[in-house]
Amino acid sequence: MLHLHIPSRQFFDDEKMIFVQVDACELQLEHSLVSLAKWESKWCKPFLSKKDKTQEETWDYIRCMTMNQNTHCVAYNLLPQDAIDRVTDYINLPMTATTFVNQNDKQTNKEVITAEIIYYWMITFNIPVDFQKWHLNRLLTLINVCSIKNQSPKKTNKKDVMAKNKALNAERKAKYNTSG
Repeated sequence: MLHLHIPSRQFFDDEKMIFVQVDACELQLEHSLVSLAKWESKWCKPFLSKKDKTQEETWDYIRCMTMNQNTHCVAYNLLPQDAIDRVTDYINLPMTATTFVNQNDKQTNKEVITAEIIYYWMITFNIPVDFQKWHLNRLLTLINVCSIKNQSPKKTNKKDVMAKNKALNAERKAKYNTSG
């Protein structure tokens, strides 16, 4: 969970022509499948795309990430750039020690990933629904691990098997000093 402190501030509301005082608050943010689903239900587009988000979409995702209640809606507009950078860094954290060796062998999948696709993967791999509150990158890593562990082992091709057997035979011949 990421904690952000927003200091109290006063600003002028041009529409209402009044000064508005926003009290200091502490935001508790969680980048999770729940946050992603909330944001996508409002904006009706995939969050996990390479397209840049508008400032309004970014602020709204931070709203969707907020765990504590009764945060003044104007507080999000008062976030300084360094706070938004901290949120971006937090979103990009792996949140796991698991790494994948064959990253280059990974097939490039052009499927658009949405909250529903991730829920589908969770159902397919019998991942409990409580995990929707995990950091999203950790959940996606778990799904990737489940996918890898559920794959049937690759069949070795005949040439590789024959080459391996030939090498074993040569090793044994040398070890036992025989001709075959």
